[in-house]
Amino acid sequence: MTKKIGLGKAHSKIILMGEHSVVYGYPAIALPLKNIEVVCQVTKGSHPLKLDVTDPLAMAIFAALEHLKKQEERLEFHIQSQVPKKRGMGSSAAVAIAAIRGVFDYFEEELSLETLEYLVNQAEMIAHTNPSGLDAKACLSEVAIKFIRNMGFSEVALNLDAHLLIADTGVYGHTSEAVEKVKQLGAQALPLLQQLGDLAEVAEKSISTGQLKELGESMFVAHEVLKRLGVSSSECDHLVSIAKSQGAIGAKMTGGGLGGCIIALVKSQEKADKLSSLLKKEGAVNIWMEKL
Repeated sequence: MTKKIGLGKAHSKIILMGEHSVVYGYPAIALPLKNIEVVCQVTKGSHPLKLDVTDPLAMAIFAALEHLKKQEERLEFHIQSQVPKKRGMGSSAAVAIAAIRGVFDYFEEELSLETLEYLVNQAEMIAHTNPSGLDAKACLSEVAIKFIRNMGFSEVALNLDAHLLIADTGVYGHTSEAVEKVKQLGAQALPLLQQLGDLAEVAEKSISTGQLKELGESMFVAHEVLKRLGVSSSECDHLVSIAKSQGAIGAKMTGGGLGGCIIALVKSQEKADKLSSLLKKEGAVNIWMEKL
């Protein structure tokens, strides 16, 4: 059985702490951004699927069809996404999730969370060399998570009475290049990666005890460590500096780096609005706000 239109949805995510070090087995903390969505519509098509191993959408569709043993089916896909590409917000994982859900919905097949996560990671591993799995896990989660590669995840309860700004520099991030830069550092990177892992642990403890100042300070320190790893950018550094100068509790780059977004922690809605306006004047092309 098939529907005339299959529908799949997914949401975005942002990394609070632990980018890059998560690839090496250290913990990371990520937040779902449930109001930033991807929608995929699936309909009957007239041409066979073209397999492109560099395209997360194509790989997700192929993984879903292969799992359902319907590789020969001709389908068309329409993606509507609020998630900007290459900004560290989980665009490819969210598109993959929405597409797989859309395919299963089109064929009226049951889709368990376990199967969905397996298929998304399969698509991500082909389209992106050696992903940590954090993006898929965070885009599938409804709550903040602490993630350790190959060890699973745990929920992180957020009740901080604070706001997180996500500011887009307007510059594509370059995750693969950034990961390679860290790899090329060899032994020099090890103490910095360890420090990032330790800061993620500090952040988790600060969240659990409601210590905003401690959380913010760990964010500032993490940004400096990421700069030392060579994965930040002048645009990110500038926006973090502006946020700090305006009294943000904490700020740092987020995601793979070499572009992308920064995040800034502020106490009140009023301060969030004021900082948002200033960051836009200083080059941010888009800003999202998340209540923590």
